[in-house]
Amino acid sequence: MTNLPVRMARWSAGHPWRAMIGWLVFVVLCLGVGIAAGTNQATTEDYRVGEAGRAEAIAAEGGLQQRPVERVLISAPAGTGRLDLAAAAAKDIAARMGKLPEVRSVADPVRAADDSAVRVDITMNGPELDGKKHVDPLLAQTAAVQKANPGLRVEETGSPSISKGVEKLRGDDLSRTEVIALPVTLITLLLVFSSLVMALVPLLLALTSIAAAVGLSMVASHVFPDAGVGTNVILLIGLAVGVDYTLFYLKREREERAKAGGRLTPQAVVELAAATSGRAVVLSGFAVAISSATLFLADDVIFSSIAVGAIVVTLVAVISSLTVLPALLAKLAQRAERRAVRKAERAAARGKSVKPKKQPRTGTGRVTAAVLRPVAKHPVAALTVTVVAMLALAAPVLGMKLTDMGRETHSRSITAMQTFDRLNAAFPELKSMHQVVVRADADRSPEVTAALRDLAKEVEGDPRMTGTPQLSVSPDKRISMLQIQVPYYVHTEQAQSSLADIRDTYVPATVGKVAGAETAVTGDVARYTDYPTHQEEKLPLIIGALLLVTFVMTVWAFRSLVLGLVGILLNLLSAAASLGVLVLVFQHTWAQGLLDFTSTGTIGSRVPLFLFVILFGLSMDYQVFVISRVREAALNGTPTRKAVLDGIGSSAGVVTSAAVVMVTVFASFAALHLIEMKQIGFSLAVAVLLDAFVIRMLILPALMLLLGEANWWPSRAVRRSATPAADTAPRTLENVN
Repeated sequence: MTNLPVRMARWSAGHPWRAMIGWLVFVVLCLGVGIAAGTNQATTEDYRVGEAGRAEAIAAEGGLQQRPVERVLISAPAGTGRLDLAAAAAKDIAARMGKLPEVRSVADPVRAADDSAVRVDITMNGPELDGKKHVDPLLAQTAAVQKANPGLRVEETGSPSISKGVEKLRGDDLSRTEVIALPVTLITLLLVFSSLVMALVPLLLALTSIAAAVGLSMVASHVFPDAGVGTNVILLIGLAVGVDYTLFYLKREREERAKAGGRLTPQAVVELAAATSGRAVVLSGFAVAISSATLFLADDVIFSSIAVGAIVVTLVAVISSLTVLPALLAKLAQRAERRAVRKAERAAARGKSVKPKKQPRTGTGRVTAAVLRPVAKHPVAALTVTVVAMLALAAPVLGMKLTDMGRETHSRSITAMQTFDRLNAAFPELKSMHQVVVRADADRSPEVTAALRDLAKEVEGDPRMTGTPQLSVSPDKRISMLQIQVPYYVHTEQAQSSLADIRDTYVPATVGKVAGAETAVTGDVARYTDYPTHQEEKLPLIIGALLLVTFVMTVWAFRSLVLGLVGILLNLLSAAASLGVLVLVFQHTWAQGLLDFTSTGTIGSRVPLFLFVILFGLSMDYQVFVISRVREAALNGTPTRKAVLDGIGSSAGVVTSAAVVMVTVFASFAALHLIEMKQIGFSLAVAVLLDAFVIRMLILPALMLLLGEANWWPSRAVRRSATPAADTAPRTLENVN
């Protein structure tokens, strides 16, 4: 036998203590190496995409890049006439902040147009993304001034403090999801196995796999910088696939043990399970990993981090299922046998007999049989109704609106976001901005400066832009930048149309006429606009790669072009339907109270791509496991129709259990405050539900029943097996390889 999972299972089951200790050493080493290496965080440069990214690179070349900015807002209670005290407090803030080593400069206090407040702008040292690491001293000074002025409201906001608040909220939310997901997963496994020990095995393996993956991802971050989402993805995917792969293996081992009826040793039973479910786990793991790898095609640091996290945790989960799991199963089986022997001996000493232990159900369950019965009787009707229903769910995708989830979408439970709202109400010109960046030879600087001033005059009468534009020039005179304030949030029609006019009309009519000058527009609005555009451009490439990967993996696994096409169509159907439900829920307001969110009328630009990739990978778990059972029966000589019904029926229990675990994990992420993570968790939960209960239980059996022998085209292995001799062939380990 040359089957790698079988060889690994044989060694592991034969040397259980070595395997278990080896696994623990592996996990500790991964964590230790990861901690020693540290995490290489993504920098501002890693996030640059589109024209906005090009403009930021040009600005950075001249030292004009965006820096972390905090703003202190000082206001007096309405009608008190105490704005003079606010002005004094602003001077105190400016003096305190100016002494901090984290501060680059402090601007003069600015009074609101309606005299409702005063603000002080503080520019911090270092890159834009590093501000959150050094903002605590600034917040401490703001708190001190607030304490000294109890009659005023002194508060601070800005990208650094908002990012710090978002990071804390994300950490709190993840802790909450663990509190929800782990107990529910354990309860589900208890219902499946009716044994606390057996229920703990998948959970412990998943958690140790996650721990090892976290360490390995820290090492990988030195090649693919971490965008701060890697740990989230590892938790999200790791718990789901870790439990699933172990569940597939455990259920098959129990079935084989029940069929053996005590005639095989625990090691032999584990080997038999490895020859079937072990192979399915390997195929599924590689499918998830390769599908996740297509995210590298997005050319985006966030998706690269997601890909690394998903790939690492999936492969580690596969390794745990093939190495330490057989050892645990063999050890537990031996322990159970010894207990049974001792129990029998005690019973014999008392002159009693031991009642045989009830064996786990191995056939088709009553509920599954009830579902499959009408599908088997009327496959055309079942296929038509379910496909039409799925297409109806997918219909809202046609109206999907993708946007980058900007700062204004963050939860208002973050204190800095509450201040953000009050700051923008008092100073609406701070809501967003445009930055026109120009690179030209130094001797053309006067011409560029004059053209930028002309641009500033052109926009003076435009109500979509406000304030006095600020002109900056690099010390070497090669880079110039004009900053224009926009009194509208980035997602509004006014902000979007103003960007279009800046790029298409104002810039070409002014600096666009300077010979040899390179011009690009960035700023809040441009960043918000260019990122979704970048994702939309990459989406066809990644979906094409996903389809190819799914097709090749399925054909390679089952030697069937037909099943390869079936896999693609079913994955597209489930992904489209789940996206349709997502649009129906999150682009409208009817579910806001139910799911605790405020609708932006849009879907996060990262969500569809993430959903497609992860769903295509995870759905291969079910595809491989279910069709493996069908093909196994067919190879043993069972007619295709019966093989389809028996294979899907016998695998339905484990697929349902695995789906419940996945849905629990993903649904817990739907409880997060961050809107994009909420959308990802919700869409994945819906996708898994549809894939496990509609695709695999209704559409797949109906389609395979209608295709009949054509399912296996062009392979002839199944047709060669369909002989009278095969029907009575004894079932051995070699037969299932």
